[in-house]
Formats: sequence, structure tokens, C-alpha cells
Amino acid sequence: MGSDHESTTSWAGHDLVDRRMTPAAASELTSRGGASLPSLTVSGLALGDLELLGSGAYSPLTGFLNHEDYIAVVQHAQLAGGSPWTLPITLPISSDEARTLAPGSVVALREQDQGLLGLLTVSDVFERDLGVEAREVYRTNDPAHPGVAVLMAGSRFAVGGEVATLPTERRDDGLTPAEARAEFARRDWSTVVAFQTRNPVHRAHEYLTKVALEQVDGLFLHPLTGTTKDDDVPVAVRMRCYEALLDNYYPHDRVVMSGFRAGMRYAGPREAVFHGLVRRNFGCTHFIIGRDAAGVGSYYGTYDAQHLYDELGGAARLGFVALKFEHAFFCRACDSMTSTRTCPHGSDDRVVLSGTSLRAMLARGDDVPGEITRPEVAAILRDAYTKTEVVA
Repeated sequence: MGSDHESTTSWAGHDLVDRRMTPAAASELTSRGGASLPSLTVSGLALGDLELLGSGAYSPLTGFLNHEDYIAVVQHAQLAGGSPWTLPITLPISSDEARTLAPGSVVALREQDQGLLGLLTVSDVFERDLGVEAREVYRTNDPAHPGVAVLMAGSRFAVGGEVATLPTERRDDGLTPAEARAEFARRDWSTVVAFQTRNPVHRAHEYLTKVALEQVDGLFLHPLTGTTKDDDVPVAVRMRCYEALLDNYYPHDRVVMSGFRAGMRYAGPREAVFHGLVRRNFGCTHFIIGRDAAGVGSYYGTYDAQHLYDELGGAARLGFVALKFEHAFFCRACDSMTSTRTCPHGSDDRVVLSGTSLRAMLARGDDVPGEITRPEVAAILRDAYTKTEVVA
């Protein structure tokens, strides 16, 4: 991988590694079609990972993890060189492919039934212990966990190596890290807080982001647009909800929204810290970590993600400031959104808010009260469910 495709820039002390080919290199490769190269098909979580590797969103990674880095990430939540990194970004391959790939070889990366995506220079081929990965990364081996289920259904073989990606057509839902940094600079923002969500926006989300926005120059609303589990609300519906909220309830000059192409792993604390590490590459200085961040079901403690952030060294080592929030709710006695830090009333007055409960209400056809989400958002969700756009 030479200098014809790789460049680095810096923002807030963090290097951004761009793995996209130059137009000249991309044109040369596509004109040949990569026909003389062996090919690997990229699908599932790895498809979004490849795009994010290319744009530098996963800096300092230059490609899919090799064996040494994989072991270090799984066991110690860091790369072999010591840089913090909490999720193994791997490219699974079949056992037949594992037997044929040699270190140093270059392979073409393709999407299923689609064109060329880029190249990978093989560093090594290795076997993953999926049981250990599940236990360390997901903190459970329960096959009912959606992330564990996907992991266990995949191949135990993986190939590591640097990637060089073809420039993709511009997607309407995503700024690259370089574009996000440029936009923040244009707005003269020196402090930016990111908020990650995969659920339809509700009043607790609004409360957290607005409290955070009181402390920084701008908000980067960065909803996940990659693969999620089947009963999650589709991304097109969620994006319409975010747009309605921003149009009516936020200052337009202090918010930037963009989609985040990664898939959801539901890895709880490990994934929550990962989301913060990635957002610093987009130019964010702060990241919101609320209750049960990136979790699913009852697999993780309410504030485990906040604890892991501290255990891994906090802002000094991870490079972003976590804004930690306790459970937020609407209190009828207070007549406002609040939390246990400021509300003196009991549970009978509190309306608990969560994406799970909101989806359940919509599936039953219940009216969604204003204490849970804004009427504009409720109308979008109700219309989507009525048209069977969402399968509960």
C-alpha cells in the first residue's frame, strides 16, 4: 500500500488515516476490473466496516485486524501497540479461502453480486476462538444475544491486512470524518459533542442532547444507519424522526446530523466506548454515554459503559470526554424531563422512556403520549407502523 492512496490529516491531536485510492489509482484498477486478482466477498458487518476503514473513521486502523491485534483487542481492549480499541474489526473468510490466501498477496474485495470495492493486502490468516470473543467482547456466550448470534453464525477464520478502497458515490446519509471536521471548523466549533442512537428519538434523547449542548459549541447527531436487528425501526423511518425533531426543537446553527454507516453489534460497554473512539475521528471532543449504552436486553449493568470508560483511562487515554448521564425520565409532578439527580418524586410520577417500550406501544397501536416523544415524531412512527413499514 503506497502513497498513491493514503494520506493523513490531523484535528484536535488525532491523526486521520484515509485509505481511499486516488482517482488515478481507482481508475486504473476499475479499468482492469481486478480480473487477474483473487476475490473475497464482503458482506454483513464487514461491509460497513470496510467503508469506514476507507474514510478514516476507524483510525488508527489501516485495515482489518491481523492476529496479533485481534488477540490484543479481544483480551485487553487495545491494539498490540497499546492504542485503545475495544471491538475486533475482522474480515471473516471460509475455510477454503483460508487455505488459499498467502501473506503478501493482494486480493480484490467485492460486494455480493456487485462490483469492486477495493483491495486487501494479506498480512495473515488466522482462526478466531468465537467462544472467547463472545465472552470477552459481549460478556456472554448466550446465543439469544443478537450480537453473539451473528458472531457464532459466522466463520471462525479471518484474514487481516491493509485495505485500499475505491471512492464510493456520495451517500446522502453520511459525512466522512474529513467532511465533518471541515464543517465543524467552518462553524468555528472548538468543542463538539456526539450522540449515537439506533432507536427512534424520544424525550430522553432530546433531554440528554440539550443538556450536553449547554456545555459545548455544537452537537453532532450521528445515528447509526448500518445493519441492526430485525425488530429495530428501519433507518429511513428513524431519520425522518430525527429531521422532524431538529426542524422544530433545536437551534439549526448548533446541530449537524449525519448517518453513521457501521452496523450494530449490541456489545454494550465495549461498543459504547468504541462509538466514542470513532467519533473523535469525526472531530468530536465529547461523547454522550447514558444508561445501558449500546446494550440490549438485560445483559449489561445500567452504567457499565461509563465504568469501562473510566477503567480504560478516561479522556486522558481515550481522547474524548464522556458526558455521563443517569437515567432520564419525564416526571409528571415536576412536569418536565429530569433525572434522579434533580427529581425528588417517586416512581409513580415517572414515565420511563426507552426505545423498546416505544416500539411496543406502536406495535399495539397505542397512542404515544407527549411525555414519551414529540407529536411530530409520534406521527411519523404511527404512520410507518400503520403502513406496515415497520415489523414489530
